[in-house]
Amino acid sequence: MSSTIVMINLFGAVALLLFGLAQVKEGVSRAFGARLRTGLSTGTKSGLRSFVSGFVATVALQSSTATALMIASFVERELVKPRMAQMVLLGANVGTAVTAWIVATGIEWVSPLVILAGIVLYRSSSSARQGGGAALIGIGLMLLSLHLLSVATEPVRQSPALAAFIALLDNAWPVALAFSAAIAFVSSSSLAAVVLILSLASTGILSDGLVIVLVLGANLGGAIPPVIASLAGPPSAKRVTLGNLIVRAIGAAVALPLADFAGELLEMLPLSAAKLPVDAHLGFNLVLAFLAWPFSRLLSKLMLRLVPDEALRDDAPRYLDSAELSAPVVALASATRETLGVGDLIERMLMRTSEAFDQDNLAKLKEIPVLEKRVDTLQQEVKVYLSRLGRKGLSDEESRRSITIIDYAINLEHIGDIVEKGLMPQVAKKASLGLKFSTDGLEELQKLFSLTIDNLRVAQTIFVTGDFNLARQMMEVKVDVRRMERQSSERHLERLRDGRSDSLRTSSLHLDILRDLKRINAHIVSVAHPILDGSGLLVESRLRANGAD
Repeated sequence: MSSTIVMINLFGAVALLLFGLAQVKEGVSRAFGARLRTGLSTGTKSGLRSFVSGFVATVALQSSTATALMIASFVERELVKPRMAQMVLLGANVGTAVTAWIVATGIEWVSPLVILAGIVLYRSSSSARQGGGAALIGIGLMLLSLHLLSVATEPVRQSPALAAFIALLDNAWPVALAFSAAIAFVSSSSLAAVVLILSLASTGILSDGLVIVLVLGANLGGAIPPVIASLAGPPSAKRVTLGNLIVRAIGAAVALPLADFAGELLEMLPLSAAKLPVDAHLGFNLVLAFLAWPFSRLLSKLMLRLVPDEALRDDAPRYLDSAELSAPVVALASATRETLGVGDLIERMLMRTSEAFDQDNLAKLKEIPVLEKRVDTLQQEVKVYLSRLGRKGLSDEESRRSITIIDYAINLEHIGDIVEKGLMPQVAKKASLGLKFSTDGLEELQKLFSLTIDNLRVAQTIFVTGDFNLARQMMEVKVDVRRMERQSSERHLERLRDGRSDSLRTSSLHLDILRDLKRINAHIVSVAHPILDGSGLLVESRLRANGAD
């Protein structure tokens, strides 16, 4: 019975650690999710910035898996280059190691205070403060779990069975590495595995070499969950997570024969023996980042050969499952996911058009008709799917959500039409005839292109979250777009009156692009209408917008 109680205590402490990690991730995502995503997508202009972005995101989220999946989604949408994504994950690996090192500094005694502060914040009415409170509660539970792990592992010091098992692992390092990797994989957290190793090492039953082998296994196993999670994704996302797994696997394979030597080396340094697992964890990831950094470009090319691009996907929807129609909540969630995919296609169309406009590159426009065909097909599939759902007897709230999804899908389809039939021919005309805008005119149009793409990304967030504050800001953006369009037109006419030859040659083109971007933004802003209409503020917002004209 005593051994059973020991195992229950041990597994309970590990479960509390995992729950704390999940709370931190959820809380930080709620409080700072949008900022983290924006920082991660924009902070990848260079290798160093990418590394730091991955480090910061992982320390905040307490999950390198979450960072890996997030950056993989950015690569899929071509917001981040594959090489920079590998840098992000190197930083994420170091971020996890630093988190483990901080957790092991012996600050478990502050856990009650941290949990108390988290509860106070969580009871606040502010969503951001509630998220911060949940994160603090998670941190407190993580620290508390360390104390419980220490208590749970105390009785195993004299256990003959555990001593025999440890001796077996000490004589079979590949088995020990696989065992530790399995623990990290099952828990979906290398941090949890390292903390467990730390608790066992504190009992004095693990040799230094075995500690390092177990840490190597934890690093290897922690890279597997993102690979599995990305299997259903596009090749670009698979390359990122598989590349990270290969880097860790090579690092573990090279370090495994050197575990004894590394243990002796760490003993010579002025480090605490009790913290050997976290020191080894941090040292391994720092060395791995230093050695893998110069090969990031080569790794990206290798991943492109190992995971080649698939043929262009057909127009079949990914998430619309007829079997889910009997559960309206699930069906509406699936329709929302499918419509978000339509929004991603529209974003890609706008990005291709903007790139073609900036670079006078007609090749960038070749994909647009194919994407527009997919947009048409998918939005039609969404409408048909939700019309079938409407026969199942929905609640009022579910009916409103269904209408909102259909309206958003229709507006996205209209945007696709404007891009294909309006913007694409205009940009093609600019590139094929070699037309040059004035410096001011070019800057105005580039700014409006960028604003339009940013507005679409915000609209995607509003569509999913129904955030009231973002919806109000979106209505104000509509006024800003109108003002930008009017001011740009006025400045363009001034340049015509001044006799600027470049403005004369591109006059109709300039005004047509302004008009189409304004129309696109009007469709984007429509995502805010149901939210403001439900609050009785839509009329007010429209009046204010009309007054601004």
